[in-house]
Amino acid sequence: MRKRIATPLLLVTACSLAAAATAHAAQWTMATPYGDASFHTQNNKQFAEDVAEATNGDLTITVHSGGSLVSHGEIKPSVRRGTIDAGEVFLSVLSNDDPIFEVDTLPGVAGSYEEAYALWEATKHMITELFAYEGLIPLYAVAWPAQGIYTAEPLTDPNQFEGLRVRAPNINTQRFVNNLGGSPTETEESDIPTAFSTGRVDAMITSSATGNAMAAWDYVTDYTDANLWLPKNIVFISQRSFDRLDESTQDALMEAAARAEERGWQMSRDNNDTSTAALIDNGITVSEPNDAIVAALQAAGDELFADWESRADDDAKQALDAYREQLDH
Repeated sequence: MRKRIATPLLLVTACSLAAAATAHAAQWTMATPYGDASFHTQNNKQFAEDVAEATNGDLTITVHSGGSLVSHGEIKPSVRRGTIDAGEVFLSVLSNDDPIFEVDTLPGVAGSYEEAYALWEATKHMITELFAYEGLIPLYAVAWPAQGIYTAEPLTDPNQFEGLRVRAPNINTQRFVNNLGGSPTETEESDIPTAFSTGRVDAMITSSATGNAMAAWDYVTDYTDANLWLPKNIVFISQRSFDRLDESTQDALMEAAARAEERGWQMSRDNNDTSTAALIDNGITVSEPNDAIVAALQAAGDELFADWESRADDDAKQALDAYREQLDH
C-alpha cells in the first residue's frame, strides 16, 4: 500500500483553510450594567448561547455584566465608537438625546405589561430611526416589573417625601422625586447597598426585581407597590459589526433577538412574582399606597408629564397618541 505523504504544499493549504475558518468566526463583546442575578443579564446570556448555537460558532458574544467592561453611561458611546460590539442600557438614561426615550417612565402612561408592550410597539420605529442615525441597531427591549418605593418605615404621609434622599436611576425619576419634594440621588444598581450603608440614600424607586437582587431587606423595611411605570432596557449593536457578518449569520442573530425579546418579557412577569414573594419572605412589608400617597404621586406625575410635553417634538407626541388610540381600540 502506498503511503500518502503530506507535502509542504498540502500543509500550507491545510493551514490556510484553518486560518480562514478562524478568521471567519466573529467574536463580539457585550456590556451591561446589571449583575448576574438580574433576569435581564440571564436573558442576555441565553441570547448569546442561542446565537452561538444557531451560527455553529461563527458568531460568539461574550456578555460582561455588572459594569465590569464599561460604565453604564459609556456603553452606548462605546458601541457607537466600535470599542465594543453590543450593549444594554436602561432606555430612559438616553433621555437627554430625545424625550421619546423617557416616555416609558411617565406615570400613568403604561400600567401593565400589556400596555408597556403596546407602548414599545408604538415607539419602536422612532427609536430605531434615532439609533440608526448614530450607526446603531436595536435588537430587543424588555420591561422591568412596575416601579415602587422602598423606604425604611411605612409610607403613609406625603410629607415623608420632604427632604427624603431617594435613589433615582435616570433624569426623569430625578424630576419625579423633586416634584414630590425629595432629594434625588443617581446611583447605579450595583452601588445600592453602599449608598444605603453610607447614608447617601434613604429610599429608592425601583422594581421588585431590583429589590430582590440587591437584598433590599438588609437596609429597608417597606415596599410600597405604587405601579408607577414599567421602564425598559434596550439591547443594541453596532451597524458596522453587523455589516461584517454574512447574511445567514445576520438572520440567525435577528431571529435569536426576537426570541430574546419574547422570552425576556415573560421572564420579567415571572420574576415580579418570585421577587415580591422573596421580599415578603425576608421581612419586607409590601403594601399598596393609601389615598393620600396616591394623590401626591398623581400630582407629581402630572407635573412630570407636562414637562415632557413641553420638550417632546411632534414625532414623539404622535407616537404617544398612536399608542393611546391603539389602547382605545
